[in-house]
Amino acid sequence: MSRNGSGSWRERRRRRREEGRPGPPGPYALLPWLLMGLGAFSNLFQGKTPNPWIGGIGLFVFNSLYISVVFRGFHKKSRESPVTYVTLAVMAVVTFGLAIGYGGSWLLFFPLLSLACGTVLRGRQLVVGLLGLAVVAVLVTVRRGDNVSDPWTIGYGTFISGAVTAAILTLSETVMELRATRQELARTAVEKERLRFSRDLHDLLGHTLSVIVVKSEAARRLAPRDMDAALLQVADIESVGRQALTEIREAVTGYREGSLATELDRARSALTAAGIAPVVRRSGPPLAPQAEALMGWVVREAVTNVVRHSDATTCSFKVDGTAERVRLTITDDGRGQAAEPPAPGIGGTGLKGLTERLAAAGGSLTAGPGPDGGFGVTAELPVDATDAADAADAADGMDTADGSVPPHTLGP
Repeated sequence: MSRNGSGSWRERRRRRREEGRPGPPGPYALLPWLLMGLGAFSNLFQGKTPNPWIGGIGLFVFNSLYISVVFRGFHKKSRESPVTYVTLAVMAVVTFGLAIGYGGSWLLFFPLLSLACGTVLRGRQLVVGLLGLAVVAVLVTVRRGDNVSDPWTIGYGTFISGAVTAAILTLSETVMELRATRQELARTAVEKERLRFSRDLHDLLGHTLSVIVVKSEAARRLAPRDMDAALLQVADIESVGRQALTEIREAVTGYREGSLATELDRARSALTAAGIAPVVRRSGPPLAPQAEALMGWVVREAVTNVVRHSDATTCSFKVDGTAERVRLTITDDGRGQAAEPPAPGIGGTGLKGLTERLAAAGGSLTAGPGPDGGFGVTAELPVDATDAADAADAADGMDTADGSVPPHTLGP
């Protein structure tokens, strides 16, 4: 069996196991309690009940109302409908009439009415309703004097029937809500991990593949006239490939930690291979690991865009700031003209994703054409920026399908 087939089989088995777990009881679980009315039916059948037609109609109406209330009580929307409360009130009137008029076995309709109340009423309504119903059941039983059980027993049975029913249903509903919440949390965790993985792969592979392409072109140009220099570029390609494999493994396991210094070194190598002179100036206080990682992502994304689209000869990196905030400015001197004027704000989805990630850490990112041409990216962050990975997972994606950023959003 293939791995995918095995995974699908496990998923189906997990779903069957989840579906097989006991859930809240359904309305059919309360229908057998109607057998408590067999004594009243027996009296009717044996002719021991005066006005049997009235008793028969009352018994039929009571059973019909009981079934209706019970089935409506298991659906929240129907349970809270005014129709349900009206039906329950009519059922109470029928119960009082039959109990007062006939007594004896008909008094057992009070616990049945209590069961119906337990499926519908909640909170204070339930407590007040059951207490009142139990008191009325005791009073009617005492008044009739021909009861089949002790008045206090009927009163207690009336109260406890509704209380236990409501408690079981409430607990069952809570368990089902917890199950649904757990499934939603699991689904959200999977979605967040998928977004993290896709985001990291975009940032890793977009930059790495750009470097590999640039160095491959350099090796091809150098090979006819300087084989040693071409071999040096090929060695760099091998090194970049190995590093990419390591980073992808780290991204898969979620343990990748970025470094601004490392990314600046890689930026120098990539820009030099592309024939773009890098200029790096760094000052200011040391950064927290998360700030380092986020700034490293900015460098990686900006360098990828410069190498691909800017047609620049120089790219400068300036890192400075205060004890509270750090600023990273990346500018190039590209001379190409955009196909159309760039829209205000961040155009490329890669830069949009970085904007969201920095904003979640209390920072900001701006990008756009420079006043003297070229393109500039400026990122600001608190020096001690906290982990913003969870907030950043809300991003829908980081770039286009091939990892590129639309040309009109980049340096000319």
